Amino acid sequence: MSIGPLLDAARARLALAPREALGELVAPRRILGIGRAPRIVRAGTAWHLGALLLTEDALLATGEILRARSEAIRGYTAESQRRRSELAAAARRGGFEEGETFHIGWRMLDPSALDRGEVAASDPLALVDGVASIRWSAAGGFMPLERYLDERVGLLLDPPAGA
Repeated sequence: MSIGPLLDAARARLALAPREALGELVAPRRILGIGRAPRIVRAGTAWHLGALLLTEDALLATGEILRARSEAIRGYTAESQRRRSELAAAARRGGFEEGETFHIGWRMLDPSALDRGEVAASDPLALVDGVASIRWSAAGGFMPLERYLDERVGLLLDPPAGA
């Protein structure tokens, strides 16, 4: 079962919906032996549909979601907080606006891998009893992809009050 028509229908419904930025971490080359701070540069835009990112021509698995912010000295109790702050500052250095949401660590999916039974290339997508499905969280079960896309597109187009 090809999921191309499902993705095309979602794209058509989302045509006027807002997109979020995709970013890629770039480690600049050294100049005269002096290292420069890494930065995150723009790599396109996508509609954020929960565990998936949908672009005009691709399907991606969501990675980390951050907001760009200026670098500042902060005290952290957790190394993960420090890392996220460094990534947010790298996005500012890369040209993202203060407070702009961006995705990093996303992974390209191969929807046609479902037809070939290649799990790694299509995860979190899978065929469950012949139905294209998605595992929407690491601990969650599978949900039919058509229903998942319908629900997520609906939430993006008409978010609940206060969201």
